[in-house]
Amino acid sequence: MQKRFTQLTIIFLLLTLSYMSWAQDITTLANEPNIPDRVINRQTGVWHGLYTKYRLSERLFYYGEYHVRRNNYYQNMSKLYLRFGVTYLLDKYLEVTGGFVNPYSWASDPEDTERYDPVVPEYRFWEQLLFVQSVGRVKFYHQLRFEQRWKRKNDIGADYKYSNRWRYRFTTYVPINDHTLRPGVLFGAFYNEIFIQNGKDIQYNNFEENRTVLGLGYIFSNNIQFQAVYMWTYGQQSAFEFRQRDIIRFNIYHNLDLRRRRDSNRTGPGGYPKPK
Repeated sequence: MQKRFTQLTIIFLLLTLSYMSWAQDITTLANEPNIPDRVINRQTGVWHGLYTKYRLSERLFYYGEYHVRRNNYYQNMSKLYLRFGVTYLLDKYLEVTGGFVNPYSWASDPEDTERYDPVVPEYRFWEQLLFVQSVGRVKFYHQLRFEQRWKRKNDIGADYKYSNRWRYRFTTYVPINDHTLRPGVLFGAFYNEIFIQNGKDIQYNNFEENRTVLGLGYIFSNNIQFQAVYMWTYGQQSAFEFRQRDIIRFNIYHNLDLRRRRDSNRTGPGGYPKPK
């Protein structure tokens, strides 16, 4: 377990160094004459998410994420996000997942059909490693996610472009009214995620985004829990254009054991805290 944690830490440090290198390059450019000022676009949003994990066999799970995302709080539709995958449990601390993602993006002005396609699909493959730690009453999750993306803008006639995205997320859950994560327990949730991308058309914005989340969750039962969190994001859209978002997220997590013979005492790690 310690060896795997060390490997994940090294990967995280490499991602951090990549981000620091990007930041240094941007600072150097900003000190050059005739360089435009940095523009920060500020947005708000509300995201609703359903996360599912259904056990099919001793080591095999179906994994799904389904999101409805809106901008300007509830005013405008932003994305419908569908992620499908199959998870294989290597041991009680480590699992690997792979699958397909199909997001749909709405145009900023969907009624202007002469300039924009109102809704545009995106296609991705994805792979993930998830490593779980328990230290006393606290659970830690280290998530490495890799995506191969084919995406286009909503502009009429825009072409699909290929890029890769690399994500590292550190998550922790802390029970508040008990010493363990089990039904009836309220817990604090925190995570930070770094997004780095590369590809032929990715030039100045290798650092795509950083997300910081803080909120509360409640475990209703062995199968259902709920989280309400605030998420702050900061990312780069072009060489000197950045985006900052304040987003409220409401998430439901649903897990089932679909095996004919169930053993409730044998549970594997997941992307969310499971009752003990």
